[in-house]
Amino acid sequence: MTNLLRRLWSGSDNDEGQDIAEYAVLLAVILVLVVGTVRLIGSNANNVFSSTASAINQ
Repeated sequence: MTNLLRRLWSGSDNDEGQDIAEYAVLLAVILVLVVGTVRLIGSNANNVFSSTASAINQ
């Protein structure tokens, strides 16, 4: 991991600069997927817990 970070930070060749851009795009896509999944699961989980609580209270 340390070697990867050093290689990304140095960026002496144009190819390495392109690699950094590719990593940034990949990271952005992963973040969008994670945030979307968490929001979807979060709202569904809230509904499940609410209906379970209502069933217990009856």
